[in-house]
Amino acid sequence: MEAAGRLFFGSGFARVSMDDLARELGMSKKTIYRHFPDKRSLLAAVLDRQFAAVERTLVAATEDAAGQPFAVRVQRFLIAAGGELGRIGSPQLATGRGDAMLRQYVEQRVDAVVYQRLDELFREGHQQGLLPAPPELLSEITRGALERLLMSELPRDLDWTAADLLRATVDTVLYGAIRPTGRGIDDEHPRAVIPTARDDDQEAGP
Repeated sequence: MEAAGRLFFGSGFARVSMDDLARELGMSKKTIYRHFPDKRSLLAAVLDRQFAAVERTLVAATEDAAGQPFAVRVQRFLIAAGGELGRIGSPQLATGRGDAMLRQYVEQRVDAVVYQRLDELFREGHQQGLLPAPPELLSEITRGALERLLMSELPRDLDWTAADLLRATVDTVLYGAIRPTGRGIDDEHPRAVIPTARDDDQEAGP
């Protein structure tokens, strides 16, 4: 599974054949088939192993950030999640062409391991009065941003690291894109005002 993981994540699942794996291992395909009936079952086993590692990383990040301000906890969780998901290429696996059952499997694992934890974190912040916006909305925005960044050329275009972009994403999601100059993620921030109705005759507030 270690060799299969290197090949699948390095070259892409669709480009790796069982012949390639047999050559990498110095054994016959018949030997591999004794353990895995086909390539998809082998990839599923590799992904199970990788998602277990992702889960351990996220648990460790959550424990390390315990007692820190809420924004720091969200930031560290998302950076850890983004790093792990980018490493295994889960957005590409989940949205790419190929085996529909495999895509569904990856989506379910990402949801269980990453996004359900993120949902709980946002609900906690909302219950504590730290997030006036609905936690469901924040979850959807953050999911979309995270997955898009992992598949985007933006880090290269802006010459930013993925971690830098994730930090900026957290900052924007939690505090808004417009605020006084010089305020940082650890500063005290004003609560966002969620409009309940549009009134074109009134000047928009900050």
